[in-house]
Amino acid sequence: MHLATASTVGLSEPMSQAQAYRACFHLEICMPLFKKILVPIDGSDTSDKAMRMALDMTREALGTVRFVHVMEDDLYWRTYEFSADLRNFAHDHAKQLLQTAMDAASAMGVNAQSQVLDQPGQRLGESVADEAADWGADLVVLGTHGRRGLGRVLLGSGAEQVIRLCPVPVLVVRGD
Repeated sequence: MHLATASTVGLSEPMSQAQAYRACFHLEICMPLFKKILVPIDGSDTSDKAMRMALDMTREALGTVRFVHVMEDDLYWRTYEFSADLRNFAHDHAKQLLQTAMDAASAMGVNAQSQVLDQPGQRLGESVADEAADWGADLVVLGTHGRRGLGRVLLGSGAEQVIRLCPVPVLVVRGD
């Protein structure tokens, strides 16, 4: 158990050791530690920010993080003349992104796993929700680009899909 300070429990005044103990005890009972955190990554700045937050949370909880990259089955994969080459290139890029995340976890001493999710016909939200359920995740942490207006209508919101479909809590990390 770690020692609570006034700032960790939202107080501005110093507290006694007994008060600190009660505060920690209360936090550990009321605030569950997420032991299995699923993190979809795409290589963006917001994805990296979510990855760092998830790694900090996982290290604190002595849990496991699983990084996933979703290969969405977009129309252009099926219509482009060299779709197999493009698909292979995208798959290799996904493996590189996941290896970078695994290296970051290793550097922090965090237990980590990674997986490319390639389910033809499934969108991002469906793939992440299914993986969260299948793996038994306690939490999903993902970044959002915060698109609004026409950009959101045209490009959609991956974070919104995940929030709507995911069977576990979702922590959304906004970019700068």
